[in-house]
Amino acid sequence: MNRSKKIQSLSEADIDRIIEMAWEDRTPFDAIEAQFGISEQDVILVMRRELKRSSWRRWRARVQRRSTKHAAFSAVNDARFKANRQRLVTFNNITGR
Repeated sequence: MNRSKKIQSLSEADIDRIIEMAWEDRTPFDAIEAQFGISEQDVILVMRRELKRSSWRRWRARVQRRSTKHAAFSAVNDARFKANRQRLVTFNNITGR
């Protein structure tokens, strides 16, 4: 299926979610591709088509060369934050206390 057919087959809810995920700093394009089956270039096309010109420019400037949007370049190996002092929780009791 070519790009335009992939994008056209998306529902409004899917497009809204793609836009939301694309704006998030820590959501890599790989996650969008895994969930919706569209590549980074397709996401760029969706954003260009759906956003106002000024919003598009702001998003594009923000995303270009941002390592967190590309999983291969990201230093984040786990998308969840865990404090060093956080301990395991077992049976709703914090262990070690």
